[in-house]
Amino acid sequence: MKIVALHWLYALAALAAPFGVAADAPGGLQQAAVFTAYTPLAGSAEQMRRLLSPLTTWRMQQRLLQNHQRLDEQAIDLAQERFVLYVPPHAPPPEGYALLVFVPPWQETRVSPQWIPVLNREDTILVSAAHSGNDTDVLNRREPLAILAAYNVMQRYHVDPQRVYVGGFSGGSRVALRLALAYPDLFRGALLEAGSDPIGSAQIPLPPPDLMNRFQQDSRVVYSTGEEDTLHLAEDARSRESLKAWCVFDVDVESMRRTGHELADGRNFSRALKSLRKRAPPDAGKFAACRAGVSQSVSAQLDQVKELVGQGKPDAARKLLEQIDEHYGGLAAPRTVMLMQRVTPAR
Repeated sequence: MKIVALHWLYALAALAAPFGVAADAPGGLQQAAVFTAYTPLAGSAEQMRRLLSPLTTWRMQQRLLQNHQRLDEQAIDLAQERFVLYVPPHAPPPEGYALLVFVPPWQETRVSPQWIPVLNREDTILVSAAHSGNDTDVLNRREPLAILAAYNVMQRYHVDPQRVYVGGFSGGSRVALRLALAYPDLFRGALLEAGSDPIGSAQIPLPPPDLMNRFQQDSRVVYSTGEEDTLHLAEDARSRESLKAWCVFDVDVESMRRTGHELADGRNFSRALKSLRKRAPPDAGKFAACRAGVSQSVSAQLDQVKELVGQGKPDAARKLLEQIDEHYGGLAAPRTVMLMQRVTPAR
């Protein structure tokens, strides 16, 4: 049986554990840290479940079966990877360090010198993968590298699991939002610097209901964009509107004054990190009403598909299912897949 990488199938589809705590390693800056531990969270099958829409995943699985192939268990060979890692030189607080996994837009690894005093004051570890820039495959490299970085740091250092965050700048920020949405059991917040997208779209499908519920209730999203970066400010506004529509209310904006499309300086980075800690859980009544509305909308559209199937209109049913899959993602599973199987001609 041939083994294939996840990115090949993703391109084709587009066309159609508890964390242990080891003894703390030395602090300071490591420019080429090497990690060795793998986690199922970064496995190809788990990425498909969390990061792709149900119909995309189903088509990929069908293609694998037809070609007698299977996925790589892990897309990343950690022996070949290097990470920049900064750990405050002092001992962690009793609850543990905070951790920020940073997804860069550039290929090289670096930590802004202005950020190091902030990381020290905020008791925060920062880790970032090399060769994980905007020109790099998202699903097959950038995302598993970030997950593996978080897992390995949590194995080596005393980290507070309630203060594990993912962030990025520009294109890396868009990846960070995908990861925060799909992995709310790992990342409890996202720091989005000058880059964002609406969720519930082809770019950022919604995850299965259990993960979506956790993201809605337990995650905080902080937007930090220069006040002169008008393009990305407009994108941030659309992204925040989508979060609100999907019942995600713990959101903050930390605008950077007199700044364009630039990485945050020390002062603005400090404000953003402090904001991540300020959890604001949603009002229970508002949250329940919002979720009920989404659930009713999903059910109504899927019932419409059933009516089209019953009327002998498979083409119209398939078209509507595609729209539902793109908009609702995992929230409409498994009914989207079951209905699509009914209206898809056998090969």
